[in-house]
Amino acid sequence: MDNLTHSLAGAVLGQMGLKTKTGLGMATLIIAANIPDIDAVATLLDGVQHLAIRRGITHGPIAMLILPLLLTGIMIGFDRWQGKRGKRPADRLPIHKGWLLALAYIGCLSHPALDWLNSYGIRLLEPFSSQWFYGDSIFIIDIWIWAALIAGFWISRRREKRKASNWSRPAWISFAAVCAYIFANGLITGKAEAEARQLLVERAAESGLADVIQRRDAMVVANPVPLQFWKREILWRDGSAFGSGKFGLFNSLVLGREQKIPGNADFLESEVARSSKDGAAFLFWSRMPVITAVGARVTVRDQRFMDPLVGDRFTVRVNVRKDRLEKTRP
Repeated sequence: MDNLTHSLAGAVLGQMGLKTKTGLGMATLIIAANIPDIDAVATLLDGVQHLAIRRGITHGPIAMLILPLLLTGIMIGFDRWQGKRGKRPADRLPIHKGWLLALAYIGCLSHPALDWLNSYGIRLLEPFSSQWFYGDSIFIIDIWIWAALIAGFWISRRREKRKASNWSRPAWISFAAVCAYIFANGLITGKAEAEARQLLVERAAESGLADVIQRRDAMVVANPVPLQFWKREILWRDGSAFGSGKFGLFNSLVLGREQKIPGNADFLESEVARSSKDGAAFLFWSRMPVITAVGARVTVRDQRFMDPLVGDRFTVRVNVRKDRLEKTRP
């Protein structure tokens, strides 16, 4: 998810009462909720090699163990530094090391939990496994989650300033609403994928048993879309073809025309990975690669990000040796 969402999540956790457990509790929660994104420095690399680095090692189990420890040490050091210079706010709560560490873990763990929800992907087990995991439930920037978290934080903070006894309640309601929203979106995604797979099977039934089996085992992704959480972009592929479609809770599922996967697609993938660091990085990240060749020029995209509005940010072009390409024309 975007960093505003992560920051708001940390802030709402604080307003739920966790910030009262120790000095610097709120700051720790907000920083911890964002700290796994230190891998964003990878975007400074040329090309698309950052795709193979992001949401990996800093989002995995070793980072989830070490990053909160480091953050806790930094926050304790900062508190002492302010105290020695007489700059520590008089109204700040004393530091409770145990609670500070606990809040660092809570905030840090909230980050991969939210990142898993969308279709971009996250390697939750890195470095033990490079497998990508996808929740396919929430768009990467969700204004409805923003609205719920902002409202919960703002109302709670206002009540706190008025010294109301139940000032944390709006934050708890916001947290519960976001959890319910995420759960509902998971159900929508499941329904969309099930209906799409069933329609693929029904369509293929007319063309023979082999196609039916392929379509039953096809990869089907119900990709969330901006704003309209009740809708999904359907993406699918099997061993020979791929396609897309539209799903809405209040509309019938519609699948578009399928496109054939080139017979030499596997060869082209291996050549792209062999010929280019950008190509290898892109294919490592890509979940649904789409490869086309014009002469010796091979273009690689991903079905999830083929919208013209995305531009070339998720596209790699590689020159493959023409003599090797000629041997494997479909």
